[in-house]
Amino acid sequence: MNAIILLVLLSFFSCEEKQSADGKVEISGKIENPPAGAIILSQFTESRPKVLDTLQLDDQGKFNYEVAVDSPTFYELNLYGQRSIRLALLNEDVEISYDFSDPESLEIEGSKDTQEMVKIEKLMESYQTKVNALNEAYYKAMSENNTETIKQIQTDAMALENNQANEVKNVINSMGDSFASLAAIGLLNPKNEFQFMDSLIAKLDENYPNTKSIVLMKQQLDEMRALSMGQIAPEITLPNPEGEIIKLSDLRGKYVMIDFWAAWCKPCREENPNVVQLYSEYKAKGFEIYGVSLDRTREAWVEAIAEDGLTWPQVSDLQYFNSEAAVLY
Repeated sequence: MNAIILLVLLSFFSCEEKQSADGKVEISGKIENPPAGAIILSQFTESRPKVLDTLQLDDQGKFNYEVAVDSPTFYELNLYGQRSIRLALLNEDVEISYDFSDPESLEIEGSKDTQEMVKIEKLMESYQTKVNALNEAYYKAMSENNTETIKQIQTDAMALENNQANEVKNVINSMGDSFASLAAIGLLNPKNEFQFMDSLIAKLDENYPNTKSIVLMKQQLDEMRALSMGQIAPEITLPNPEGEIIKLSDLRGKYVMIDFWAAWCKPCREENPNVVQLYSEYKAKGFEIYGVSLDRTREAWVEAIAEDGLTWPQVSDLQYFNSEAAVLY
């Protein structure tokens, strides 16, 4: 899983109704027909949930717990290992009621951001159901070696991902300034939705300054910014086999594909005939390729260029995966 997605999924949720003016938030509720076990309250950190305490029900099935909250903070109530409720808390108390005899009975009062989390969880559940169905169909088609069905399932999976991204963005937009949108952003692919995510995090940072999870995400987005869609490609300046320096920017004005490959890379070599064909077909229309080799020796590199008939610009510092271009990209 992409690190940025993992961070946000772990950093679910946040804030305003029954206001807490003393920096403390009350978590209370009533559980009916509970099974054996315990209620565990955890707080989310940057990497994993940290167990804070075990909550006890009184003789009326109620519980009450107070936590100190000085910034948007994310919690989880694990109800007897059978139901998890994620909480987004800042300056509102929250009250929860749930009856184990009725899975649809969950009610949340107080913290509006925690209530927004319900939208996200329903969206996640619906998406996971659809993914599971596609996976089941895919494995069945694989066992039957049904090529056409496999292709159709792959197409359906791509369409599902695109539709899911649109639904997630719609939910986020419906939340206004809610900090809970940070949970939904973890469902987006940052490579495809960088601009949307960047705009959202900038807004959250303005509304919730110095919140650690937001600051960390800003840092990660900043690291991705140079390679996000719409940005000018970072410069590459490396020598060709003859030692002549060729810059990526020398090709500005054309449609340029940066092709990372190597003589030792079997999939790369198998694909090269297709790339040669496309280059031949589209070169006259402004298409160019900038080949960056991750080879370690000039001999292997040059030999592969000749064998595969690669006629476009080729560069390398012969540093394998330590190539400055590979590290940059």
